[in-house]
Amino acid sequence: MDNKELQEISKNIRINIIKMLSLAGSGHPGGSLSETDILVTLYFNHLKHNPKNPQWPQRDYVILSKGHACVGLYAVLARAGYFPEEELWTLRKFGSRLQGHPAKDKGLPGIEISTGSLGQGLSVGVGIALGLKIDKKSNKVYVIMGCGEQQEGSIWEAAMAAGYYKLDNLIGIIDYNKLQIDGYNEEVMGIENIASKYTAFRWNTIEINGHNYDELNYAFDKAKNYKGKPTVIIAHTIKGKGVNFMENLAEWHGKAPNQQQTEQAIKQIKENYE
Repeated sequence: MDNKELQEISKNIRINIIKMLSLAGSGHPGGSLSETDILVTLYFNHLKHNPKNPQWPQRDYVILSKGHACVGLYAVLARAGYFPEEELWTLRKFGSRLQGHPAKDKGLPGIEISTGSLGQGLSVGVGIALGLKIDKKSNKVYVIMGCGEQQEGSIWEAAMAAGYYKLDNLIGIIDYNKLQIDGYNEEVMGIENIASKYTAFRWNTIEINGHNYDELNYAFDKAKNYKGKPTVIIAHTIKGKGVNFMENLAEWHGKAPNQQQTEQAIKQIKENYE
């Protein structure tokens, strides 16, 4: 898809994120909005997958390690055809397949593992990637992480293993919006310089603007074709991207908009895409 098509999808995904959270009355807008352009570019331009056959053996794997931002993933999966868009409005409802964090046992197509315990997704991705290597399969494994999540020690144990085993079928993506639930990362527990840290752990590193489709496409192309090392894409993003009153505010990490805020947010998203 060209950038105009990706932009139109991203606009609709952001609107659906706001609608879902409003109907649910809870959830995480900040990180779902910041990851939107990453997910849209991955699913519609680069991922090897089959929405009509989610367990297709040749598929690439996507693990949303930052599971609290599943609203964005759900909206993208629905748009890609994994399940009807109408199911989005059941988010966080009793009996829904769309739980507050991805839950594999609920049977939602496109969910590879249950996530949300921060720091665990990369370890699972390393295990899958290593297994695929042993079986001489060409599938890629994409792990989407938060930037605050980089404070977890388990991330670095997994990163060390991935570098050691030269898992060039593993692609990590950091949604680097620089905020977490308690405030700015650097005020909670600084993680800079994140690129040099991954380089030290024997990863190929790429830093980009996570809202620029040209840079996203470039990064995914480079990562898919890089040999000998795992790749991490450090995507600099804006928490709450697209909704002016949510942008760069930790308070919108994990609360839903009320009706007035919902109408205002949808209006702002549409205006920002004109």
